[in-house]
Amino acid sequence: MIPQRVPRVLRVGPARLTAGLEHTRRIDLPAHRTLHGEPALRDIETLIAQVNEVDMRGRGGAAFPVGRKMRAVADAAGARESVVLVNGSEGEPASFKDTMMLIRNPHLVLDGAVLAAEALHAREVVVAIGSGGEVAEASVSAAVAERRAANVAGGTESHVRIRVVALEERFISGEGGALVRGVNGGEAIPNGRKKRAAESGVDGLPTLLSNTETFAQLALLAEYGPEGYAEYGTAKEPGTVLLSVSGGATNPAVVEAPTGTPLIDVLDMCEAEIGDGVLMGGYHGAWMSYENALTAVISREGMKAKGGELGAGIVVPLGDSTCPLGETTRVAAYLAAQSSGQCGPCRLGLPDVARALLALAEGTGSTDAVRRTVRAVERRGACFHPDGTARFVLSSLDAFESDIALHLEYGSCGRPTRGVLPLPEHEEQPEYRVEVDWTRCQGHGLCAHLLPEFVELDEYGFPSFKTVPGWMAKEARRAVDMCPALALRLNESVAVRAG
Repeated sequence: MIPQRVPRVLRVGPARLTAGLEHTRRIDLPAHRTLHGEPALRDIETLIAQVNEVDMRGRGGAAFPVGRKMRAVADAAGARESVVLVNGSEGEPASFKDTMMLIRNPHLVLDGAVLAAEALHAREVVVAIGSGGEVAEASVSAAVAERRAANVAGGTESHVRIRVVALEERFISGEGGALVRGVNGGEAIPNGRKKRAAESGVDGLPTLLSNTETFAQLALLAEYGPEGYAEYGTAKEPGTVLLSVSGGATNPAVVEAPTGTPLIDVLDMCEAEIGDGVLMGGYHGAWMSYENALTAVISREGMKAKGGELGAGIVVPLGDSTCPLGETTRVAAYLAAQSSGQCGPCRLGLPDVARALLALAEGTGSTDAVRRTVRAVERRGACFHPDGTARFVLSSLDAFESDIALHLEYGSCGRPTRGVLPLPEHEEQPEYRVEVDWTRCQGHGLCAHLLPEFVELDEYGFPSFKTVPGWMAKEARRAVDMCPALALRLNESVAVRAG
């Protein structure tokens, strides 16, 4: 998520989600009602029928059918209360479309959430926002105040309670279980056991949980009706989508485009060169080769046909001025550090994946070694983080085969790693250097056993150390502490901004 910045908006085709944004920085309540009117309330059966008619899917990445979520909440609630939870915790560094909507068009999101809440007879709407989204939090809070003031003045706005909650921002904080735990006052990390929010979510109540764009889409469906909603897009996936385009784009932006739009049209609009490939779906998504990106279209089906993932609409063209393997290694290290640490395969396995990629980038590893470390984490985590990371890493091995060959032959492809793939601006990866007191070192070699990727022993058994990345600091400290001669010391060296 890109904090403290109002993302620019571009369009291919009609303005639906972004209507009116060409004229103003933020659409307030009067302007919103002029553009979209006030949605007529629907009972839950009517709402589910309309959602199913256009096969509306969640826009947070998993593409789960919205109608099935609504049905599950309605059935679980019965005569009980329920809650509607808007997932605005955009912890994915390469995504900023939801932040844009919360900052610039919050009432469209709230219309959809309130529409669902009224149909479900929900107790409240909760909007959860990551801690890096202070501007978004202020915008949504102002929108809630605008609605309250309109009612005091005799307006007809819904009286459903709307609450805004700020959560600690992490990559995994947007996962459903993590979000619910955070809203309930706990640490925003995934549950160790699978638990459906539709059955027990906020305060233990059945909870309709979906992301920001999904609720805005619901408001548009109510405004246009199924037939009008489906005027744009493909027959199987009607409507428009929001895309976060960044990376090597000269003109990064949130782009609204109908499904079926050629990916190359979006890239051209953002002045983006494909270069070595395009990452689709973010850091739990997949790399697309140059050839596939040229002919891919924006839709779930279209991306899958070309080896990509539409996911949450994240589009990161790499360009050709940076090292693809170096970029992948940076992100793999970040993803390893973002583990919640609850399960061994994730806590221990993801650092192994990052180490194997680093060795590959230095020309000393192998793709087989990377694949072995990935297999050790797949389908073994408490949440989707290990599997998503595995998909990202494995797709890079296929997309960047020629670049990897150069690294294995020469130790480098000759290009620097420029930090094209976005990482949080506040995320700094310090580097560490192990210093040796040669008056004490006796050449035991234990440090090389504990840190084999970063320590080499000479012919006499004495060590030489490579710079240790921040995500390996814990292991480096262990090597220092276990030195029998107390000859080692760990110092932080140059702090490198990761992104």
